[in-house]
Amino acid sequence: MTLDDLRVFVAVCRAGSLSAVARELACTQSAVSQHVKRLERETGVSLLERQPRGVVPTDAGRVLWDAAAAGIAGLDSALRRLGDLVNGDTGSVRVATGGTTVRHFMAEAIVTFRRRHPKVNLEFQTETSGRRCFDALAAGHLDLAWVTLGSPVRGIEQRPVVDLPWVLAARAGDPLARRARIEAADLAGIRLIRLPQNSASGARLDAAFTELGVRSSSDTGVADWDTALLLAELGLGHAVVPALPGRRIPGGDGSLRLIPVPGLPPLAVGWAVRRWDALSPLARAFADTVTDSVTDSVADSVATGAPRRG
Repeated sequence: MTLDDLRVFVAVCRAGSLSAVARELACTQSAVSQHVKRLERETGVSLLERQPRGVVPTDAGRVLWDAAAAGIAGLDSALRRLGDLVNGDTGSVRVATGGTTVRHFMAEAIVTFRRRHPKVNLEFQTETSGRRCFDALAAGHLDLAWVTLGSPVRGIEQRPVVDLPWVLAARAGDPLARRARIEAADLAGIRLIRLPQNSASGARLDAAFTELGVRSSSDTGVADWDTALLLAELGLGHAVVPALPGRRIPGGDGSLRLIPVPGLPPLAVGWAVRRWDALSPLARAFADTVTDSVTDSVADSVATGAPRRG
């Protein structure tokens, strides 16, 4: 049993496919299979069960998967921390973000961090969903992920930073733009620009609508919050989006107005990591810098009626 055997096995369990792992590793499916078979010979149990659309771990396979994944992640983290000790303040920090995360939550923090750690390499990886962020963290490909927080995820620690209230974005001059607030029930009669269906924020909004009995309609979908705000500003519809740090609510910018929808539960966002106590000093420093920047921005906005920190 080798470390490579365990790494390949963990990758197969996570992907649910031998062929997918073979493509990722640029090797043959047979080579991937040999790693798994060697583990099965040494453990004396079947570790994978073949299904029509791939493979899943057996009960014994899940035991080994959990132990191997935790061990590999800890070893990788230790090796990176050793590298930081050898190289000094010249390591790297790998962060997963959504399409608009850097702009709205990290811009100032990145400048501050760069000033403090000029030799550190910041690597940003854009993911289309929280699930993909969690998978990348579990695989050891990332240090940190900025996500919409939700239900517990096995092997992942989530740490809240801020709760974002929801607002209705409308073009200045729209009758709704003159209102001080929008009740959730009022949204039933409004055609809304739909948030990304595979996003946690979109799913959370849909769930809130369902719980409140709000039936909204939509004929336009977007890939991110910024596009939803742009279309609303152009008068092409209304959008319910999280109130982003630094934007004054109620109010807006130019021809866009943002009206609070206090009946909707706020959206919790923050950090996800494999293990906080295993983070490298540099990754922890970056996480703390972003957290401080966001909370300071929210505190400034509270003075003008914007979102509160969670």
